[in-house]
Amino acid sequence: MSIFELFAHYGKQYFLALLTTWQLTAISFLFAFVIGIFVTVLRICPIAVLRTVSNIFIQIFRNIPGAALLIVLVYALPYLNIVFSYYTCVLIATSLIPSAFCSEYLLSGINTIKLGQIEAARALGLSFAQMVRLIIIPQALRTSILSLTNLLIATMLTTALASQVPMNPRDLTGIVDYINTHDTGGITAFTISAILYCATALVIGQIGNVIDKKLRIK
Repeated sequence: MSIFELFAHYGKQYFLALLTTWQLTAISFLFAFVIGIFVTVLRICPIAVLRTVSNIFIQIFRNIPGAALLIVLVYALPYLNIVFSYYTCVLIATSLIPSAFCSEYLLSGINTIKLGQIEAARALGLSFAQMVRLIIIPQALRTSILSLTNLLIATMLTTALASQVPMNPRDLTGIVDYINTHDTGGITAFTISAILYCATALVIGQIGNVIDKKLRIK
């Protein structure tokens, strides 16, 4: 089946799949970003127990395969009487894993901050929370824009996990499975989804470069 025939028969489904992928990407990245900042603050806080807990969190979700985490959420948790919808399970899986990498990128950004700035903040009598809010996190974000841009693209690709559960509307990977189950889309169906993934990634990359040029610490 040609590309034109596929678009004629499944154009609406592809459009909905693209919107689903964008929606999953945006929500997952937002959650990952918030969790990543929170975990990063715990990793640099003066309380040893919190630092240990946050480091354990990083080690777990940085190294667990996304498919394995999704299987646990969908098939294992119900045995504990904890049941989430398929959509929620996908969001949890695609948020927790990127959040660990988000924390790593932010911690790398924090390591670029001059020690003298922290000492000056302490000399001025700023509390730990004030230093984090006014000095540490703003600078860490500015030095991590390109890394976070790459994380956003990686999060978009991670949303392909949604194809492993029966979601409706489907994502860009799930629509390929649907087409090849009901028709003979073949490699063309994969090609269209790949083009849409690449186009989205290029747009994200360009936006990230523009933001980085404006906010980069020179």
